[in-house]
Amino acid sequence: MPVVVVANPKGGVGKSTLATNIAGYFASQGHAVMLGDADRQQSSRLWLGLRPEAARPISTWEMTSDMIVRPPKGTTHVVLDTPGGLHGWRFNDVMKMADKLVVPLQPSVFDIFATRDFLDKVAEHRHAGKLAVGLVGMRVDARTLAADKLRAYIASLNLPVLGELRNTQNYVHLAARGLTLFDVAPQRVEKDLEQWQELCRWLDTP
Repeated sequence: MPVVVVANPKGGVGKSTLATNIAGYFASQGHAVMLGDADRQQSSRLWLGLRPEAARPISTWEMTSDMIVRPPKGTTHVVLDTPGGLHGWRFNDVMKMADKLVVPLQPSVFDIFATRDFLDKVAEHRHAGKLAVGLVGMRVDARTLAADKLRAYIASLNLPVLGELRNTQNYVHLAARGLTLFDVAPQRVEKDLEQWQELCRWLDTP
């Protein structure tokens, strides 16, 4: 049962957007998906409450404020959305549980510095050798200098880049209805699905 964790200590980088759409992708492939939310804001759990009955099912992962537990039997894929400032026992629990770590970051100097420290912390963890780590650029405008600087920084990390997702209202409008890119007709979100191709391949790799 693969456990995919979406994490970055910086708030507002798009963790919930990424986590919900990863869960939506797994559901579109017919998997029994559970989406957990370790963030106090519970954005992913609120999103699940908006999800229509006709959409492919994604289960809620019940979590307490002081414990992260293994999901119940029958679940085939787990996605965990995490809070900003992930640290201490919660960081250790998440790292022990994770098979894959997806790190979203935006083309901002603040995101870059926060992410650098976080990735150093991940690399020092005793389970780091068993963890696959990938980076995703969020709200990237490929024509800007900020995007160029983000690419230069990412290139220095020697980690796989799983995609650059554009700044589009598609994510906003779909989230408001409890949906993902993978719940609507492909032609409506064709450009966005193209940007997800590498990430989806990485998610499907054992």
